[in-house]
Amino acid sequence: MSRQQLRANQLIHTFGPGSMVDLPASSIIVAGLERWSYDNSKVCDVIEPRLSAKIGKIFGRKSLPMKCPPPSPENVFVQGQRPSGVGGYVFPHWFIVQYVELSPNKHKRRRLVYKDELNDRSRFLVDDQARSVVPVRFVRACRKGHVGDIQWRAFVHRGEDMCFLPMWMEERGTTGDLSDIWIVCQCGANRCVREATHQGALGKCNGSRPWLADFDSENCGEDNRLLIRTASNAYFAQVMSVISIPDTMSKAEEKVLPLWESHFCKIDSLEKLRTARDIVPDVANALGELSDGDVYAVIQTIREGKSVSAVAKPVKELEFDRLCGSSSEAAGDKAEGDFFARELSRSKWDDPRLAALEKVVLVQKMREVAALIGFTRFEPVTSDLLGELELNVQRAAISKHNNWIPAVENRGEGVFLKISADAVAAWAITDPVIQRAEELERSFQLWRSNHPNSKQVFPGAAYIMLHTFSHLLISAISLECGYPLSSLRERIYAPMLGLAEMANSYGILIYTSSSGAEGTLGSLVQASRSIRKHTLRAFELGALCSNDPVCSSSIHADEDAGSLSGSACHGCVFISETSCERFNQFLDRSLVVPTIDRGNAAFFKP
Repeated sequence: MSRQQLRANQLIHTFGPGSMVDLPASSIIVAGLERWSYDNSKVCDVIEPRLSAKIGKIFGRKSLPMKCPPPSPENVFVQGQRPSGVGGYVFPHWFIVQYVELSPNKHKRRRLVYKDELNDRSRFLVDDQARSVVPVRFVRACRKGHVGDIQWRAFVHRGEDMCFLPMWMEERGTTGDLSDIWIVCQCGANRCVREATHQGALGKCNGSRPWLADFDSENCGEDNRLLIRTASNAYFAQVMSVISIPDTMSKAEEKVLPLWESHFCKIDSLEKLRTARDIVPDVANALGELSDGDVYAVIQTIREGKSVSAVAKPVKELEFDRLCGSSSEAAGDKAEGDFFARELSRSKWDDPRLAALEKVVLVQKMREVAALIGFTRFEPVTSDLLGELELNVQRAAISKHNNWIPAVENRGEGVFLKISADAVAAWAITDPVIQRAEELERSFQLWRSNHPNSKQVFPGAAYIMLHTFSHLLISAISLECGYPLSSLRERIYAPMLGLAEMANSYGILIYTSSSGAEGTLGSLVQASRSIRKHTLRAFELGALCSNDPVCSSSIHADEDAGSLSGSACHGCVFISETSCERFNQFLDRSLVVPTIDRGNAAFFKP
C-alpha cells in the first residue's frame, strides 16, 4: 500500500486510531498508538501542564505526556529504523468484486469474497481474468466502539446449515436503500441487508479491536449493530482542548497539585504534612526546600475551593476569568507571548440594541492545545459546560497501555463577548422564557428516554440562547472576516445548572486556530472591530429562516422521538459540526431574537 498523508489536526479530530479511512486502492483502520512511529529526531512533545494533568486524572495518573502525531516520512531509508508515520491495518476483510453479473431473475449482482480468496495482487479471478475488488461498505460495531467484519455466511444462512458456496451482493432495486440490497448464496439462501438493522440480527459483540490488532480479548457482550464504514456516526473523536492561559500558580501550588489526589488531599494538619515528608519519597522529592507553612497554606486553599491555579480550576472557568480581565487597548500595544487580548472600547460598538453586552475583547494571539483521549461510535460524547470530560464515559481505547496521548497545538485569533449576568437573570425568570425552556426540556427528556445510554444533560435556557447566538454571529462574521465558516469555532461560557462553578459567567468566544498559517492572518480580529455591524446582521439572520414557518413554529422532532433543539435547522443556525462544540445540538433561535411564530421569549430585542 502506498503511503497516504493526513494532516496532524485530522489525526486528532477525524482520522484517529479506530477510524476507518478509504484509500484509492483499499480501506484501512487507523492503528493504535503502538503503531505510530517516530524518527528519534522527530519526536515533538506538546507542553501544556493544565491539559496534561486533567487528562492524567481521567486515566488515573498524575499526568500524561502529550506528543504531536508523527510527521510524514522522508524518502530516506535507514537500515534497522522504522520511518516515522501512522500505521494502519486493512479493514474490512470482505470485498465486492467489480464485475457485474445477472442473477436468474435478471438482477445485478457482484461476488462477495473474503480476503483469502484474493490473489497476491489483491484481485479476484473471474473466468481467468483478474478483477479488481472494493471493500464492502457494511461492518458490525457496538456502542463501546468495538468493530469487526459481519459474518456474512452466518448472516445469509441465519446461523443454520452454513455452506461454503459462492455468495453475491444483489441489487433488487434502484434506490440503493438497504431494503434493495440482498445477500444471496448459490445454495439458495438469501437475506435482505435491511434485516441486519434488527436487534440481535448480528449477534453479540466479541470485543474486537482491529486497530489494536486485538480481536477477542476484551469482554463485551453488547449487541452488534450494522454500521456503514463511511457514515458520519462511524467515528466520534473524544477531544479535550484548552486555551493556553498565563498561569499565576505559586511554586508551592505547582508542586502540590500533581500529587493532590494521591497524597495531599488526605493531609489536614501540619503534623501529617511533616510525617508525609518523612516517610513518602514522592512527597519529599516534590516539596524539596519549600517550607511546611507555605505548603500547608496551599493545601488549605485548594481544599476550600479557593485555589487560583490553572490546573485546579475547570477548563472554561480559568479562560473566562482571564478573558474578562483583559486590559483596554492602548497605542503601542505589541502582541507578545502565547496569549494576548485587549478590550475594545465600548464607544466603538455601543448601541441600545446591544445593551446586554458588557465587554468585547479582541484576542490577537492565542494558543489552543487539543488532545485525543478516545472515541465513540454511533453517538458523540462531548465535554460538559465547564469544558471537563466525564470520568465514567465508555470510550474506546486508542492504545493498549495509555503511556502517552496525541495532541496538536494551534495558534490563532478570536473575539470574546461577555454577556451581562444581570440581563440573563432578568430574562430567564420571565414567563415566556420559562415556558419555552419547559418545552425544550420535555423534548429533551423524551429524547433521553429513547437514548438511555446517553450522558447528555439539559443545559438550560441560558446556554441554549448563548449557543444559538454564537452560531448566528459566526455566520454573520464569516461573510467578511476572510475565513470560511468551517474554519471558525466557538467556546460557550455558561454555568451548569445546580453547580456553583462559573456562576453568573456568560460569554462566547469565536476563534480560528490552525497549525499552519490559517490561524495567523489577523483578519478575524480586524473584522471584529466592526462587531456592532456583525451582531446586528446576526439578529437579521436569526429572525427569518428559509424554512419558516415550519422551522419557527415547532420543536423539530418526531413526537415519539424527542429533540435536542428547537427552532433550528440547516436554513438558519446549523453550521459545520467541526465548528460547533455540541454537534449542532441545543439550539433555538426563538430564545435569541423574535421569530415569526414566537417573539416574547427573545433575549435580544433588535
